[in-house]
Amino acid sequence: MAESDAEIEVRAALFEHLSDLRILSPDGLLRASEIKSFTFRGEKVVVKQQRGINQPKGFKGALSITTTFTPYGQIPPYTDYEGEDGYHRYKYEGTDPLTFTNKSLRYCMEHGLPLVYFLGVRPAVYEPIYPAYIIGEDPSRHEFIVAFNPVDFVAPKSQMTDVEKKYILQETRRRVHQPIFRERVLHAYSETCAVCRFRHRELLDAAHIIEDSNLRGDPIVENGLALCKMHHAAFDRNFLGITPDYEVRISKRLLAESDGPMLKHGLQEMNGIKLKVPRPKELQPSPSRLEERFEAFRLSEARG
Repeated sequence: MAESDAEIEVRAALFEHLSDLRILSPDGLLRASEIKSFTFRGEKVVVKQQRGINQPKGFKGALSITTTFTPYGQIPPYTDYEGEDGYHRYKYEGTDPLTFTNKSLRYCMEHGLPLVYFLGVRPAVYEPIYPAYIIGEDPSRHEFIVAFNPVDFVAPKSQMTDVEKKYILQETRRRVHQPIFRERVLHAYSETCAVCRFRHRELLDAAHIIEDSNLRGDPIVENGLALCKMHHAAFDRNFLGITPDYEVRISKRLLAESDGPMLKHGLQEMNGIKLKVPRPKELQPSPSRLEERFEAFRLSEARG
């Protein structure tokens, strides 16, 4: 299994295996017990180990990398982050670039081998991101550069435009930060819609107050709201606004309509109610962010 072509076959089979597992998962997340290994052509292949970088026996390249879940407010053991270019950074194991695990990521970089990035979103629960690619390395910072598109192999070697950087940053946030953001927001709101108190997790979203397409749309709890699918869509399209003091406002266009029980009970009756927010002050939605977002609602109302 030393040749890179053979390793590519295993990776393709692994991606298909993970996709099958995700179809069976109600939220697309996988438990640690499900991702330890899989069978390829009758042989067991170790997919994830306790260490962050997994290089199975007989492989030259790493098959997966892992970032473990860190509870809100705690400091993670490794500080993975996004660089100024928008790409995700993944820290070495230790500081020695010649450690076998670090060499296995370098092999992936040199041979263009895709791998799985297991992102911890709850204890022993992971969001599998694949294919992920190692596209560069910064030995001075003891870290590798991770991308989620094979085209990005050429990007760090060229001068990127601001538009390209913005796109890469948005993609990184969508793939890496959004799953953690969702879990932390839903946990803070006790898996309950802040508007209507709906409690079915599969039909809840973590909505951004300042949109994630905005460079200031940080994936943090203070910039989030737990909303059911309907109220999230209404919020995104300015049919529903939220004041800085947590009062729900429904668009005058909807208030003037008559269109059945869903409109009446799901939206119109929400006008003027108080948002249900977390008890801890540090987890409550930012009033300044709500004020900025509510201005967009007011402008939409003024346009009619």
